[in-house]
Amino acid sequence: MTIKKTSPKIFFLIVSSSVVFLMLYAVLLYYINKTEKDAYRNSVELFESKINQLLLLESKPILTALKNDTNWDEFVDFTITKNQSWYDETISNELEIYGADYLGVYDKNKKFITRTPTPVIKTVDFIPKQAMEVLDKKGVAKFYIKIPEGIVEVTGATIHPSDDPFKKKTKVSGYFFAVRLINSKFLINLEKITSSNIKIIGDNEAVAEQRHMVSSVFPLKNSRGKLIGRLLFERKFDVYFENTTRILYVIIAVFLLYLGVSIYYTRKLVYRPLFLVRKALQKGSKSAIAELKKSSGEFSYIGNLFEENNNQKIDLIKAKIKAEEGDLLKASFLANLSHEIRTPMNAINGFTELILNTELNEKERIEYLNVIQQNGKNLVSIIDDLIEMSKIDANQIAPNFTEINLESCIDELYKTIKVTIPPSKPLKFKLIKSSIPAANNIVTDEIKLKQVIINLLTNAIKYTDEGMVRFKYEIDELQNLIHFAIQDTGLGIEEGQHQHVFDRFKRVENDKSIIVGGLGLGLSISKAYIEILGGSIRLESKIGEGSSFYFSIPLKYAKDEPVEVKSIREKELTKSENKVILIAEDDNINFLLFQKMMKDKAYQIIRAVNGQEAVDICSHNAAIDLVLMDIKMPVLNGFEAIEQIRVFRPQLPVIAQTAYSSSEDKVKIEQAGFDDYITKPLSRERLFELMDKY
Repeated sequence: MTIKKTSPKIFFLIVSSSVVFLMLYAVLLYYINKTEKDAYRNSVELFESKINQLLLLESKPILTALKNDTNWDEFVDFTITKNQSWYDETISNELEIYGADYLGVYDKNKKFITRTPTPVIKTVDFIPKQAMEVLDKKGVAKFYIKIPEGIVEVTGATIHPSDDPFKKKTKVSGYFFAVRLINSKFLINLEKITSSNIKIIGDNEAVAEQRHMVSSVFPLKNSRGKLIGRLLFERKFDVYFENTTRILYVIIAVFLLYLGVSIYYTRKLVYRPLFLVRKALQKGSKSAIAELKKSSGEFSYIGNLFEENNNQKIDLIKAKIKAEEGDLLKASFLANLSHEIRTPMNAINGFTELILNTELNEKERIEYLNVIQQNGKNLVSIIDDLIEMSKIDANQIAPNFTEINLESCIDELYKTIKVTIPPSKPLKFKLIKSSIPAANNIVTDEIKLKQVIINLLTNAIKYTDEGMVRFKYEIDELQNLIHFAIQDTGLGIEEGQHQHVFDRFKRVENDKSIIVGGLGLGLSISKAYIEILGGSIRLESKIGEGSSFYFSIPLKYAKDEPVEVKSIREKELTKSENKVILIAEDDNINFLLFQKMMKDKAYQIIRAVNGQEAVDICSHNAAIDLVLMDIKMPVLNGFEAIEQIRVFRPQLPVIAQTAYSSSEDKVKIEQAGFDDYITKPLSRERLFELMDKY
């Protein structure tokens, strides 16, 4: 019997296996190289997209400020009168606000009027008329110009009266430009924003592709669209595979030396893990990484490293994006905050100065005082929103649940808001009540619920010029919820802005919001209140069709128990024909204001400069008919003072006067035993209403 030799077969098996495995490694190497190229190409596309987004976001504050200033009646007058002192006091001071190196103004004939430069720009008049002709068509535009100092970024807008925010109804009164020199300072700031290296290159200069660097070229075009230069953005590209390629060559060498005795183990312990490595590198596959972690030896460690690296990369990217967006949004918010505070302050200071330093007739004086009063109210509203948002951020807001009649509460809100709609406004305001009435009183925070509804309805009315605003609610006893809906036929909100509607540092910007003004914190506060009450809110809106806000709060019925009737504290009978009023106020200006407000009334006024003095006067003077008690005073504050007064004069009417205006402060005042309260700034009508009542 002849025994066939198995060596040729083994040799054939070794050779064929070697060829197969060499081909597999060749394919793996090809895929690694292809993966590296795909990763590079995707990184370049992502980098270019992010650069364009950041440049657009970086220029938005300038565009916003420019639109505001160029829709200013006084600016229109300046283009005619060319009053340099007005320009120096008002516009010239805004150089830092714009972050610009040069501000320039031209009249409607495109002739240079004046400028405000920094030392880096010495050229006086360099804006071409062709650029102003472009502005005649667009209203607002950004382009680039070459001047002796270098290339400058020019943002320009036409000047129109305040009643022409779209710059279409009236003729151009002039042109206003904010210019930034593209120098080292400009580039360093841009590098921080984009996290890249930037340099200026020529029109035809080629950009070489680098393996470990991604780049993006931003064209600098003049007003005619002609290229005058380019900005080259470069960032390190950290995804490359040299080490992996070297490891592959080592594995191939080891495989050729030990193939005969380790075919099985090679396939089990080398090929499969390497396939998973490729999959993890190419696609970031979580299943591949999990399988790698289960492998033995070094590949398990590599799987752990991949998982840790992927998690760190994701966390870093999210943190970086969030930090960059947060910084930009906060900067934009602070710029808007500065503008919104300065706008009413400018009106208050300006018209006060006019009243003090100019001769006015009675009609003009009343008109100026009304302007001052309205802007003062706007300023107080802004401050109240900021304080409330700060309390929310500091977790100082807690719900004060009480028993309320839902139908009565809604009817009261509907009637109150309806009378605020001007009769001349072509707007219908409709209330749709629940098809299932509430079975009993409900338990919720009445003040916060009312504030949310008022905020949403006020916004709907404010942004709806004509059409309808619907306010409806529905009792859902199956889910134990109360559903509310505020719908309008107003301007609507772009879908891309829906996610930012409730953000405190980002305001939906459009021409209407610029006209209306404000910080845009109302929706943020409303969302926070709703969440405090245990509910949720959402938005549906389309441009040109209107907006619908839907929110729900828990439905909790009050227990059907006998209501505890609290004893009503009877007020003291009037003891004097002319009332004696004790004003507990430590601030001289506030006390003087009380005196001036009540000078036409036949009241005898007594003053206490601190809480202890107020207690002493009430204890020794039985003729006191009414006390106006300031909350924040030295020695004893208002809460401590009323606690002592109630011991010996429990029926004496005491009204709190306070600068605290939040719902929590009002509840605290009521619980302290005050008969009523009046908030600062003082309202003369509210003061006399309370005095007549008590």
